[in-house]
Amino acid sequence: MIWHPSPNSGPRRGGARPDLIVLHHTAMRTTGAALDRLCDPGAEVSAHYLIDARGRVWQLVEEAMRAWHAGAGQWGAVTDVNSRSIGIELANPGDQPYSHPQMTALEDLMAGVMRRWRIAPERVIGHSDMAPLRKSDPGPRFDWRRLARQGLSVWPREGAAGAVSREDFLRDAHAFGYRLQGAVNACDLLRAFRLRFRPYASGPLVDRDCALIADLAARFPVDRDIATA
Repeated sequence: MIWHPSPNSGPRRGGARPDLIVLHHTAMRTTGAALDRLCDPGAEVSAHYLIDARGRVWQLVEEAMRAWHAGAGQWGAVTDVNSRSIGIELANPGDQPYSHPQMTALEDLMAGVMRRWRIAPERVIGHSDMAPLRKSDPGPRFDWRRLARQGLSVWPREGAAGAVSREDFLRDAHAFGYRLQGAVNACDLLRAFRLRFRPYASGPLVDRDCALIADLAARFPVDRDIATA
């Protein structure tokens, strides 16, 4: 762990504690450029951790503090995601696979964070989940299923598909945590859901989308036993 403090942080608002982890990619060509940006006062962005392709980990902000990584967005009832989350940046331009050393370092880091703050696997999300109109990271090359196999995230079970219904999809997406806020519409939610759980699917809503989100909503309803903010 390399300590490299960023000035872009502050106290968590209202005495909040982190109960989410938000995963990002840097969308920059080099780790050095990402590190410079995350520590630049003029950029006004940061994260708690940065992990490069070799598995090196930089800590930029103390976990008890509020890093500026999530911006506007929402997951379940949480609207100030920065105050309720730990942000982890993965050095990746967005179109490359994530290396094994990087994923291993991420898994080790997440296991510790989740243990320290008692964060449940269903409270691990991507930037694209909480800001579907603006963000696509960590992107289609990120292996969410690998995290789920280790109890570090969740993955839907395949099952019998029901009839396709836009209303049922939106209801279950809302129950899982996705929100129609601002200009975000149903197409944005479908795109965000697929980016994480069906990254190479395209076209209109189909029965498999409905079946998978229904399973997630039934097993992992958002904000269960979680204080709202």
